[in-house]
Amino acid sequence: MDYPNDQAPGAPVRSGVPEHGRVPKYYAVKARLSALVDSLAEGEVLPTERELAVRHEVSRETVRQALRDLLLEGRLRRQGRGTVVAGPKLEQPLSLASYTEGVRRQGRTPGRRLVGLDRFPCPAALAEEIEVARGEPVWHLERVLLADEERVGLESTYVAVARVPALDTAFDPDSSFYAHLREELGIAFGDADERIETVLATPREALLIGTPPALPMLLLHRLSRDTGGRPVERVRTLFRGDRFSFRTRLGAGSRD
Repeated sequence: MDYPNDQAPGAPVRSGVPEHGRVPKYYAVKARLSALVDSLAEGEVLPTERELAVRHEVSRETVRQALRDLLLEGRLRRQGRGTVVAGPKLEQPLSLASYTEGVRRQGRTPGRRLVGLDRFPCPAALAEEIEVARGEPVWHLERVLLADEERVGLESTYVAVARVPALDTAFDPDSSFYAHLREELGIAFGDADERIETVLATPREALLIGTPPALPMLLLHRLSRDTGGRPVERVRTLFRGDRFSFRTRLGAGSRD
């Protein structure tokens, strides 16, 4: 599996392209429009559907489908009769807990199905987040999440090889990664930064989770640290929007 050095740690693996390489036409257009959106400022107007169809040599319906995805993901918004670049999403902090613990509390049986465990040189963006040197070896552990054998999500975990050197031989990929760190390596989690947003699965992700690409997903980004404040893992997890919701308890504080 190729890992480009400029790939952001929160980006879909292999840019969401399935291993067989066949990508729907609308998704190819969406990728180009996404790059266009990245180059524009908030509130800037996109070209019309007709102009985009001519530019990318596709039908207006193909452009419309690509735009619909970007609208559902919150990258764009309608303004009058046009489409403009949307602003950043609001962020909601959640508590630190493992997937295994959460599913068991609901009386269901958690499980995981290994997609792949790869070792690769750490790209710059990921290195900055987990505080390792660029090019230092890191693990990428990708697993389908199960609840009572039903596929409900897809999890990508990035961790430095130096912290978990025997991940490929000493860890059971069907088990809890948190439990392995705690019980086998003595690593205790202290806190985490967490962000959650609504997205659509890429064709590759939908294939692995077994859902249609149009099904909304809850995307969770987590950067976990140990009790000493040192980053442990960077996690990107997709949860099926029709199967998951998130709950958190808020303490007393400012109501401003």
